[in-house]
Amino acid sequence: MLYIVTALKPEAQAFVDKYRLKKNKLQNYTLFTNTDIRLIISGIGVDNARLATQTLIDNFDITKEDIYLNVGICGAPKQHKIGELLEIGTVVYHNTVYPFCADKHTLTCKDEAAAIQHETPVDMESFGFYEAVVHNPAIEKFHILKVVSDHFAPHTITKENTKSLLFNVIHDINRVLQKHI
Repeated sequence: MLYIVTALKPEAQAFVDKYRLKKNKLQNYTLFTNTDIRLIISGIGVDNARLATQTLIDNFDITKEDIYLNVGICGAPKQHKIGELLEIGTVVYHNTVYPFCADKHTLTCKDEAAAIQHETPVDMESFGFYEAVVHNPAIEKFHILKVVSDHFAPHTITKENTKSLLFNVIHDINRVLQKHI
């Protein structure tokens, strides 16, 4: 089973459309499912991502084949193109570094949208997801994948653009996941 955590409905919509996921409820969350995927929309922020991820963990049995995926948009320095898919291997939160996969990008997780330049890409959920999955020893496979949506200009992001950015990299996301099955 592939468990996907997105913050926003437009991030989820690309997967919903591509894989014909059916809308359900899981506690207070919107859950989209088919026979291979369970996707939960967490809402914005570290705490929301942590709680949504933990809700998936608590409500479904974990197998060795399961993959947990946090996917969404991020702001990034100009050396990253808009629409570029980034595989994350290190999350930085409150100046603490959490490495989990060598030779991948570093992502800084912030508590508010980043409107000023940073040295690394920035999101608002990765640490919450990371914290939930690493504290469960049954989860053997997890990934954080982010799509560059802006160069620290969060006011330019639209729902339509967000969905389009994710839809454009959905095959690349599948390639990343296939390497780990």
